[in-house]
Amino acid sequence: MKRINVSVSNDLICDNRVNKTCKSLVDYGLEVKLIGRAFKHSPLLPSRSYKCTRLSIIFKKNAIYYAELNLKLFFYLLFSKQDYLWANDLDTLLPNYLVAKLKRKPLIFDSHEHFTQVPELKDNPFAQKVWKCVEKHCIKGCDAVFTVCNPIKDYFKEEYKKESLVVRNIPPRNTTTNIQIPSANKENIIVWQGAVNIERGLEELCEAMQWINAKLLIMGEGDIKSNLEKRVKELRLEEKIHFLGRLPFEEMISKTKTAKLAISIDKPTNGNYAISLPNKIFEYIACYVPVLVSPLQEIKYVVEKYKTGVFLSSYSPQDLAKQITSLLSDNEKLDSIAKNCEKAASELCWENEQTQIFKTLNRLKNK
Repeated sequence: MKRINVSVSNDLICDNRVNKTCKSLVDYGLEVKLIGRAFKHSPLLPSRSYKCTRLSIIFKKNAIYYAELNLKLFFYLLFSKQDYLWANDLDTLLPNYLVAKLKRKPLIFDSHEHFTQVPELKDNPFAQKVWKCVEKHCIKGCDAVFTVCNPIKDYFKEEYKKESLVVRNIPPRNTTTNIQIPSANKENIIVWQGAVNIERGLEELCEAMQWINAKLLIMGEGDIKSNLEKRVKELRLEEKIHFLGRLPFEEMISKTKTAKLAISIDKPTNGNYAISLPNKIFEYIACYVPVLVSPLQEIKYVVEKYKTGVFLSSYSPQDLAKQITSLLSDNEKLDSIAKNCEKAASELCWENEQTQIFKTLNRLKNK
């Protein structure tokens, strides 16, 4: 059985795309080892159909963190046995690229976002330049490239003349029970999934909850979570807004199913968000929950095609509150959108996306 090392920079708990990818690689017939990093409070990993290991990293952020991560990952891969290498995102690509060249092994790169355009790099031109240099020198040496949306695919083609394949971050079939719960039978619950970071509209959403008769569940961690929690206390909204942190996928999906409305209102203020296609859009669809969404390029295409949500009209907290209140009170409209989600979920599934992975592995096997 051939071996593949899959690298990622998180602690392996909540990265559902990587988990789906590893399961697909196992189904293809590969012996898979997923390599991540250990955080101080990382919970134990559940049993999986593939091997997992975590690298202990001393430093927590900034350049020295990435230097340590890449150095330890390089030596781990160098002294491991593998037939293929799979790097997830730009922050694991360099060590995989170097080991692939030294050992003459096929290298697959999976870009989950437009890494050099993430908001955290906007005010750090030096770091942005460094990552751009890594991208420029490594991507041409990849034997295959996947990404999550067409704009990133187009970027690789235009910038580096590198062809890539789109594998969207979509849940598997039967992620949730195939039962649509009428909106009238649900509480006024709003859900937010994903990274609690800047420029995602979370600040405005929390402010808007002053005028909304509902509960907001925020499921995720991120840089602005502590600031948001402080602001929620100042506004005395602790009974309305609940920060649940990172949850296992099954638990997160279970809570999402209870919601009347789901939220995805990233702002087009950086190159990454402007072209993003968040996995939560598809997870909301799989749960038959209508979404209030910002009309960003890739998201707009999905929502318009399948009619699975409503577009945000304004980031003003007062206007946002009016729009959400209007939606929550219109059960007929929400039920109509939920039926569209049910239809879309049968087509939008990981089983359809993974065929691109299998075709690529067949090509590399016969190379």
